Parts: sequence; structure tokens; C-alpha cells
Amino acid sequence: MGPTCHETSEQAIVLRPIRTSDAGEVLTVQRAAFVSEAQIYGDPSQGPLVQTLEQLTAELEDAGGFVALLGERIVGAIRTSEGDDVLLIGRIAIAPDMQGRGIGRRLLAEAEESSTSSVAELFTGSLSEANIALYEKCGYRESTRIDNGDGTAQVFMRKPLRTLAPLAPPAPLVPSRETG
Repeated sequence: MGPTCHETSEQAIVLRPIRTSDAGEVLTVQRAAFVSEAQIYGDPSQGPLVQTLEQLTAELEDAGGFVALLGERIVGAIRTSEGDDVLLIGRIAIAPDMQGRGIGRRLLAEAEESSTSSVAELFTGSLSEANIALYEKCGYRESTRIDNGDGTAQVFMRKPLRTLAPLAPPAPLVPSRETG
């Protein structure tokens, strides 16, 4: 049986909040990680591959998220934002030589656990079968599919993060002692 959503075989990895000063290294990891996605879709102009350092730095001024460190090296990153009680998760990127070690699962779990939102949402492409399988293992379910008109689709997935406390059972009815 493989690792669950929260397990990892890489114990030397340390997670910390992402900083704007991480932009250069995060961009390097992001570009390396998304090459395989570009190959799947035959599209080298995907957003994560063409994003500039200036764009990423500006994004990190408003975004949350975490990086995964192996020593001083950033080997993974996840970006988040929250609004309308939804944690939006974006651009999970793991250095290619570190993939398959549970780092993405740990980053995802950290983002979810640090959120105050009641639901998390992310998206991936319909041809990204490994991503979809991972997200399903982590409790995400497809919520929306948007056709791109080229045989592919954007697959939006959601996961409840917080459930409302169960309502207290109703008080037992006390028979009335009134007489008619």
C-alpha cells in the first residue's frame, strides 16, 4: 500500500511559509516541474513556464503558501489565497529530482491545515492523470470540468476542510401533566 495524503518518505524536508525573497528559486523549481505538463499537453507556453520573475514576485506579495526545503535548497512550493471561505491552491511545484517522495502531499496538507476556510479548491488539466489521482487520494473530488475546445479540459476539484459541529440532539419531550 502506498503513502497516504499526509505521509512522506523524505524526513529531511522542512516546510516554511513562502516569502517574496523566494521568488527566484521558486520560479526555477516551477519551470523545471511544469516541463512534464507542457510535454503532456504539447504546449511549451503554459503559464507556469512563461511567468516572469517580476510577475511571480508581485504575486507573492499577495499570495500565501509554503516552500519545502532540503537544507537550504527549495525543492517544492505551493501557493494559496483565501476568499469567500475557499482556500484556492495553485501551482504546486516539486523539483523533478525530488518528485515521488511525498513533498507535494506535505505541502498540500500544510496549506489545508493552516487555512481557516471550510473548503479547498484546486485545478489541473484533464490529461494530468497522476495529478488527479493524487488529489483524489488526498480527499479532493471533481466539482467542475471546463472544456478547452481542444480535447482537453480544466478539472476543478474541491475538498471540505472543516465540517460544522453536529447539532445537539433535541431535548426529550416531557409529557404534559395538564388534564383536559
